[in-house]
This record gives sequence, structure tokens and C-alpha cells, in this order.
Amino acid sequence: MTELRSILDEAARHGLISPEAGGRLLPFLSERGVAVVGPQPIMAVEGDAWSDTETPRFVRGFHDVLITIGVVVALGGLWGLAALYAVAPAIIVLSEILVRRQRLALPAVSLTIALFCWTCLLMSHFFPPWTPTSQSFGAEATPFVAGFPIILGAYYVRYRVPLSLALAIMSVLAFVLTLLLRLVQWASGNPAFFLDHPVALALVSLVCALGLFAMAIYFDLGDRLRRTTRSDIAFWLHLGAAPALLYSTVFLLSFGEGVRIFDVGNMSSRTPAVVATVAALMLIGLIIDRRAFVTSGLLSLGVAIFSVFRQGSATVDTYIFTTLIVVGAIVLIIGTGWMPLRRLVLRALPPAIANRLPPG
Repeated sequence: MTELRSILDEAARHGLISPEAGGRLLPFLSERGVAVVGPQPIMAVEGDAWSDTETPRFVRGFHDVLITIGVVVALGGLWGLAALYAVAPAIIVLSEILVRRQRLALPAVSLTIALFCWTCLLMSHFFPPWTPTSQSFGAEATPFVAGFPIILGAYYVRYRVPLSLALAIMSVLAFVLTLLLRLVQWASGNPAFFLDHPVALALVSLVCALGLFAMAIYFDLGDRLRRTTRSDIAFWLHLGAAPALLYSTVFLLSFGEGVRIFDVGNMSSRTPAVVATVAALMLIGLIIDRRAFVTSGLLSLGVAIFSVFRQGSATVDTYIFTTLIVVGAIVLIIGTGWMPLRRLVLRALPPAIANRLPPG
């Protein structure tokens, strides 16, 4: 069923059928026993057709953009006038029309984000995720996080939106993180354990970040040529895994000094850790061919570079604009030289590993 849906989505993207026709063909073919028997061989096209394989499918035309604008405006107005419980039925009705029937990509993303925000407000109403005097660093947020996998998972089962599954997986790992924090606090007998041992908090966070990255790699390796929705799920997971890995690693390399990652006043001491971690993430992004994995760390890199220039005697304008120039130059170098750099990296890898990665 999932493979057949992916094939019809691919046909719609190539203009062979309309998205509406694909949505109607799916139950028609399924009821008559049409199915994909096994994995079909897909030959890589020579030349420029495979020069860039990272193509997340957000927009299939300006029609998607127009509909998305209407969804955002309508839900925003409803959110401001009606009660919280009136928003969820509107999201479901719009999802039935725009996602399940018409298979529109960008409206599906916007509706998933709206559902996530609605779930956040709903859960915070019953289970506040933190208190002003809390010293547990998220351990008390277990009931708050517990609702996200259920609601987002049910939404994915119904509408098959890749972002909803990615958010459900992230929320499951966040739930596991809060359980680990609770377990460590219970075993130590100290409610303020992580305040006294911040390195332990960094280690637990890093373990969950690695788990999220492993899930992203699992979906990526299952669709090497990025033809199905597994690639889109992996894209969203990588988008969340990269900052999680960055901040937990920097926090660990800083030996747990300070909880605020973007504390510019103390960032200079963490600048080497930030630069080294971002460089490692860039290398990983090249290997797995994920620009999203690279770009998510640029904000922290910019803050680190900003803090270095801030130590000098230059004016504020000087080190702000210098930081922008440096970060912009890094982005341009990586962006324009992505494929040549990636080919060099792939040649250095063992063939057994390189053959499982997207083609260079």
C-alpha cells in the first residue's frame, strides 16, 4: 500500500497524473489487488540527473503556496476567535480535503505544524512542562511529552505526512529522554542531581541525539536514491538531529559549564568546541548528502564567531558584519562546491560504505 502510494505520488510529481487523480486511483487499485510485489530496480541516470539527490518535496506548484496561505490565515483567525478545542476539528476537516483527497504537499506540512502547535497548547494546559523553580531540567515534562507521539502518530497513520511521522519519532525520543532523567534522579536520590552533575545531563542528551540521528540514517539507507517518502522523513529527522547533536556535544565538551548555549558572554570559551563540532557535522553531512544537516549548525557557528570578534576593540557594526561575511562565505563555499567535495569524500570511504550512500 505504501509503495503503491509512493509510485502514484511520483507520477503526480512528474505531471503524468494530477494529485487528485492519484488520490482516487489509490483505493481503486488497492481494492482490485494491485500491489508492488517487491523492490523494483531503479537505475541511476547518467549525468546531471543525479548530480543532486536531496530534493525534499514541499511544493509541487504555486497552487500549493496559495492554498497554504489560505490555511495559515484561516487557522490564525480561528485560533484568535474560537476556543482551543475548535481548532482541532478544523485541522482535521482541512486535512481530509487537502491532504487525503488532493494530496497537496505544502498544505500538509502547514497542517502538521498547526497540529503540533495545538498539541503543545493542549498538553501545556493540563501538564505544564516546567515550573519557575524547577531544577530537574525536563524530568517533570514526561506527562507533557507523552501526548505528542499519540496524536502525531495517529495523524500519520491517517494522512501519511512525512513530517508528522518525523515529529512523532522526535517526541518519542523526547519522552525517552524525560524518562531517563527521571530514572537517574530516582537512582541518585537527589532531585537536583543534574544541577550538581551537568556532565551527566549532557551525556543523557547526547545518547538521545544519537538515537535520533540513527533513526534518520535508517530511513536514508532504506531509500538510497531518494525516490519515496522515506527520504522526506529522513530529511525532517536530520533537521532535528543536527542541532540536537551539536548542542549536546558542545555542552559535553564544555564539561557542562552553563546551560544556555547562546550565552554570547560565555561563548568565547566554547568557540573551539563549537567550531570543531560544526566541522564534524559538515563532514557527516557531506558523507550522507544532507545539506540540512550542515546548515542547522550555522547559527551556533555564527554566534561563536561573533563572540571571537567581540573580544577585540572593534565597533559593534564591525564584528556583526564581519561575522555575516565569514558565515556567508562558508555557506557559499560549501554550497557551490558541494558535489566536488562530496566526490572526494566518497572516494576516501570503503566501497562497502560508499555503495550504500546516495550517488555522488
